[in-house]
Amino acid sequence: MIDYNVSSGIISLTTDFGLADHYVGVMKGVIASINPDLRVIDVCHEIPAYSVAEGAFVIAQSCRYFPAGTVHVVVVDPGVGTSRRSIVVKSGGHYFLAPDNGVLSQVFEEGPFQARVIDVDRHALQPMSRTFHGRDVFAPVAARLAGGQPVEEIGEPAGNCVQLASTIPQETAPGKWHGRILRVDQFGNIVTSFREELLPPTNAGFLLLTGKLEVSSRAEAYDEAETAKAFAIAGSSGYIEVSVARQSAAKLAGVKAGDSVELILT
Repeated sequence: MIDYNVSSGIISLTTDFGLADHYVGVMKGVIASINPDLRVIDVCHEIPAYSVAEGAFVIAQSCRYFPAGTVHVVVVDPGVGTSRRSIVVKSGGHYFLAPDNGVLSQVFEEGPFQARVIDVDRHALQPMSRTFHGRDVFAPVAARLAGGQPVEEIGEPAGNCVQLASTIPQETAPGKWHGRILRVDQFGNIVTSFREELLPPTNAGFLLLTGKLEVSSRAEAYDEAETAKAFAIAGSSGYIEVSVARQSAAKLAGVKAGDSVELILT
């Protein structure tokens, strides 16, 4: 059984805020004001604006490399100020604080979880802004959780949480798989939801369809393939990626995170 009473003293931050504004620094200031002994680690602040799907991928891939008891704050929140809930989730020995908008969907897919609705009247900074819950809700609650406050004091059980369409590939016919694009990284590589084990060991025997691109060859390194030719590659997260040497595969394909992708094994 996982002991959630053990705190790592670490808070991770994942947002679509960018670094040109003061938002991330202010969140860190709130955390330090409550507990200056905590360690805050930036995972990513360049999630494409409003891209809940890409936020879901980034946090699911990064949280596993943190020690148990870490508090992960994930703020990709186009619905801030609306009736959407703020939640705290326990899963896999970690805590996750996020809007209830599907940004934790891939965390939910990893295994059992428990969710609570944050009681903002009791735990948020007051007066609470309707446009900056990263500062007023998630940062102070994260500081208190990382400092040892029991999660049961944060709010009541949430019941069902919002989840995006499943990223788990489905075999729609013998040898034909339907998946989704999990992320487009800054190099334009298309990260699919297909695990690398699905690819045959040679260049022949598959066809990967994503947007305008049809891919039937693979490479072991990004700079190994022919220039201007799309290829499949096993990425560092264990998923099949579609890449084009020194170009943006996503732009050539005309796709974005959340779009469908097909894999046909011949």
